[in-house]
Amino acid sequence: MFTTSFTAEQQRELAKKLATFLSQYSHLSDSYIIEFFTEDLWHTLPSSWQPVLQDLSYPQIADLLLDATHEDRRYPSVWPLSLLAFRATAHALAFPRESRSEGCRVGGSVKPKEFLENHSQSSLLGHIFRKHVKPKKQHEIRKLGTLVKQLCEQTDCNRVVDVGSGQGHLTRFLSFGLGLSVTAIEADPTLVAMASKFDGQLVWALEKEKQKKNCSSHIPAQNFPRHIAGWVNPKASWEAFIGQLKAADHVSEGPPTPSGPSKKKLRGSVQQGSLHVVQTSYARSDSNSQESELSKQQKSKKMSGVEFVDEKCCSCIHSDSHEGVYSEEDSLQGYPNFVLTGLHACGDLSATLLRHFVKCPHVRGITSVACCYMKITTKENPTPPGLVIPPAPPTPDQESVQSEFGYPMSSWVSGLSGHQLSYKAREGACHALEDYVRRLREESELLRSHCYRAMLETFIRDTRPDLRRAGIQTIKKSHLLPFTEYARLGLARVGLPPELPLDLGRVEAMLKEQGRVVVYFSLSLLLAPVVETMVLLDRMIYLQENGWTIDAVT
Repeated sequence: MFTTSFTAEQQRELAKKLATFLSQYSHLSDSYIIEFFTEDLWHTLPSSWQPVLQDLSYPQIADLLLDATHEDRRYPSVWPLSLLAFRATAHALAFPRESRSEGCRVGGSVKPKEFLENHSQSSLLGHIFRKHVKPKKQHEIRKLGTLVKQLCEQTDCNRVVDVGSGQGHLTRFLSFGLGLSVTAIEADPTLVAMASKFDGQLVWALEKEKQKKNCSSHIPAQNFPRHIAGWVNPKASWEAFIGQLKAADHVSEGPPTPSGPSKKKLRGSVQQGSLHVVQTSYARSDSNSQESELSKQQKSKKMSGVEFVDEKCCSCIHSDSHEGVYSEEDSLQGYPNFVLTGLHACGDLSATLLRHFVKCPHVRGITSVACCYMKITTKENPTPPGLVIPPAPPTPDQESVQSEFGYPMSSWVSGLSGHQLSYKAREGACHALEDYVRRLREESELLRSHCYRAMLETFIRDTRPDLRRAGIQTIKKSHLLPFTEYARLGLARVGLPPELPLDLGRVEAMLKEQGRVVVYFSLSLLLAPVVETMVLLDRMIYLQENGWTIDAVT
């Protein structure tokens, strides 16, 4: 992991190396595995690579190519230096993704000790916080929640704003479990309603436990989260964002209704006066709200820490002080400070939260676990597939806001030749290389899926050359089906006749290419952590450019 020796200059130098490397191998990161046959992708590889890779077994692909920690490398043939350099460079440039916490290696992967006794229940998370939560999410909310709590203690701030809160799993752990005052904002009203329902169920469970213990204590009012149904506009100012949060403070107060699994009434009551609101709110950008004098003064602030936690890109940053003076006329004067957090903040949302952290004087710290890099806006692709559509048409003042994209954020990376990351490259960065390594070592039948889809693509284009990369969604247990049955189901999903005749000779020939398909996908997957590193490093440099001094990155 990086330490204090990782200077700003070293960050910029690493970004330059990443841009050079990724642009050199963009043909790999930009390719679609479903076009393996239609675009003859195998023969786009260097001719010296093809003979040494085509006969590798699946475990050999994992050990010799993908797993950077594997030490006992036994090559069945002599690899060309260019291939060895490609592998070594990809591993060297990428940020480490291994967990720093204690764990045991099971089946080639690190399994947290909290799941050793029960694979579906974390032993370190209370049972009331595990309800409706899958194991991976249990681990995440416990780790991130603990980190947020530490950050609140370091910044002397008890308020947290959870953006993109979904069903409120992290929010409940922060509020009821760790005693923090939490405001949760989520764009999907359905998820907000579910979060409120789950809050009520948790309160019901707490009340039931208190009755068993003959305890008359009440849940502190500040522990009840505030829920806002609202879309955080990436183009809006931080003042507009604070306006969304203030809306929750003006809604009538009232506790969540305890809702258990039955209609039985509970004795006792929940303390009145606790906030639990659902308020629809959308931020509007203001073309007149340019960088204030306060924001300019903030550039001298110092950032005391950045941390990447466990699986994905969780960055924890907190400020030692927020300098600057508001005018007495400022309507936002006196708004309480808070820590900003987001678990799986999708697309541009992570970049937006970082910009609010830099510019807003009320944000004392931030933790952000990013996801869905392919939904990040870029100059080359300002409206990528899957981009969240604003709840209302943009107003003239919104359209006039200066263009800010999710990548790149920093001026340094923007100026680098070859810094561009395609939609496909960013989509690939979301893939878990570690999971694929496990499949390879297990020689899982799931490895057949990519070959099946690439074969189907050839028959689709034979009939409809204009129908490229058509979405067929997931076909359940496709790896257990013969290809003819898989094709019948897939053709129907793209509007082609299921009984379309297939050349069985071609089918058999392409099935024999499955090993090559897996090798090619593995080569492109090797670049996934490198692309993710480029996105994260750009954000770190953006913070440096805005006056933050990073004391440590661990």
